[in-house]
Formats: sequence, structure tokens, C-alpha cells
Amino acid sequence: MSQVDYIVVGCGLASIAFCEQLLANDKSFVVFDDSSQQSSIVAAGLYNPVILKRFSEVWKAKEQLKIAFPLYNKIEEELDITIDYKLQLLRRFTSIEEQNLWFNASDKPSLEPFLSTTLIKNTNNAINAPFSLGEVLQAGRLDTKRLISSYKDFLRRINSLKETQFLYEDLVIQVDSLQYSDIKAKQIIFAEGYGMKKNPFFKYLPLNGTKGEVLTIKAPELNLGTAIKSSVFIIPIGNDLYTVGSTYNWDDKSNIPTEEGKNELLSKLRGFITCDFEIVEHVAGVRPTVKDRRPLVGRHPEHQNLYVLNGLGTRGVMIAPYVADKLYGFIEKANPLDAEIDISRFTFSPEIYRSS
Repeated sequence: MSQVDYIVVGCGLASIAFCEQLLANDKSFVVFDDSSQQSSIVAAGLYNPVILKRFSEVWKAKEQLKIAFPLYNKIEEELDITIDYKLQLLRRFTSIEEQNLWFNASDKPSLEPFLSTTLIKNTNNAINAPFSLGEVLQAGRLDTKRLISSYKDFLRRINSLKETQFLYEDLVIQVDSLQYSDIKAKQIIFAEGYGMKKNPFFKYLPLNGTKGEVLTIKAPELNLGTAIKSSVFIIPIGNDLYTVGSTYNWDDKSNIPTEEGKNELLSKLRGFITCDFEIVEHVAGVRPTVKDRRPLVGRHPEHQNLYVLNGLGTRGVMIAPYVADKLYGFIEKANPLDAEIDISRFTFSPEIYRSS
């Protein structure tokens, strides 16, 4: 029987951020992951502090960036990899009215640090942008696929990764400890993404799941060194390759790419680039989304050593380090959780829970 402080289920952005909290505080842990969830792996990784459809600030953007940047830089140093790429992000305007909305938004104190007031004239013949572009500050791209792959390698080296399905029915819950197979732990963190829908302990929470599809294209004539957000985003990733995304499907919960998703992306992409390109890859994943657009963080209402870290939605790169920090402080230091992220905001019915 081996003993650890924590069992962590899942190995996406939320799990990695929480593992970093554990490492920083000398806590022992083991991670279970069966690679069944793909949203973090297929994510484009673009992070920015502005909702570019409405020109409004992302929820707690300043607080998230303050924690996220140092964490990802620390991981880069620890694993000797590069995953955080500072990238100029431009919003393509479709009218003078949109330009005016941009300038109005940039006057707000919460958005002033993030929106440049200098319009950028388009000089790229392969881009159709007659109304110029606006620059979003403090944006970039995190290589989520490399992060997860490299982090799993790290966990293997320290013998902290179990690459197998976690069987909920085999978890023995006691008042002051947990036992799973030959592992005894003090706490367990479920950070499973959309896989939480099968979790008998937390499936009562309203995790919706939104499928997103992303293309990788090769476009030698595009010569684009910045990310552009229009009806879809296009992100340069090197060697004339670009990520194009993303779709939003609230009904299909599979990780299977579709013709409908591909055609939607291509139709929108051709609306603002004029050069030829070829599709190199087409992937899909289900994002863990919540109806109130806030994460799911907290302790199970009946089991004091079971916790959830989920619901990061479309902005996991920025949110994951923030909520991991909050959950660790809640467990180890008794710091209260923000009401906006605490799962206690949703009704728990013991009768329904026990009968499900």
C-alpha cells in the first residue's frame, strides 16, 4: 500500500495547474489519466483578456494573467520546453461602426490595458480587411498539446502517472482518508473535463459540454505573422501552418470531426483570406462548459475529501492556473472560494444523488 496526499483524476490544463500547486508545496500525488478527453489537446491555445465579439473584458482577466504567466514560465524552465508564445492578436473590423465600438471600449478602465487605440492598416494582400484592424494587448498562444505531452513524460519520470481508466466504484471513501486499489490518499481531485458527466459523485452539476472543431491549414502565400480574429480566428504556428477555429456545437458530444464543422470553418475563413491553402489536419473535442460560464470548483457536499476542478470552457489556458490556486488555498489553508466558482451555487439533492 502506497500513501500520497492527493489523487488527481485527469491530465488536462486544470490538472496540470493543480499538480504544480502540489509540487510547489511538497505534496505527494498520483495522476490517473486514460487520454479519453481531448479538449485541452486539440485546443488552439489562444489566450486573450478580451471577449472580441462584444469588446468586453474576460471575467477576472487581470487576476488570471497575473497567475498564469509565471506558472507557464515555471513549467517551461522545469521541463526545458517552450510552450508560451507571445503573439500579436488583431481584431478585423467589418465596418466603421465596429471601429467606433472598439474605441468606446478602450476608454473603459478595465479594458484600457488590453486594447490599443492605434488602428493598424492592412498591408497583406492575402487578407481582406478594408476597415483596418485593432490590436489586443497581452495576448498569445500556449502550445497545449506539447504542454500535456511533456507534462505526462515528466509525471512518468517521477512515477506519478497511472495511464488507466479510473473506476469510481473502486474508490473507498472514509472519513479521514481514501483508498483506491493499492493507493491510500488524503484527498482526491476530479479534473476530468467533459468526462465528469460519467462521474457519480459530481454528475449532478450542470456541465453542458460544447463541441469545437479546429483546422490546421498550410498556406505558403499567406505570410501572416500575427493572429487575426474575424468570424473565426487564424493563428500562425510556424512553417506556413495556421490553426483555424473554432466551431460551437451544443448537441454533438463526440470527439469526431464532421463535414459540417469543416465547411463552416472554411466558409468563414474564405470570407477574409484570399490565397490558396490546403487542409493538413481536422480535429474536434468537447469543451467542459457551464450554463453560467463560470468554473466548477469545490468540495463535495457529503464527502469532505472529494473535490472537483472543472468547467473551464473555452478559456482554460487563462483560467486553469487561477482556479487551481483557489482550490489549493481552499483545501490546505481554509481560504473561502469565490461564490462565482464555488459549486455550492448549485442545488444538491441527497435523495436524487443516492438514487442515481
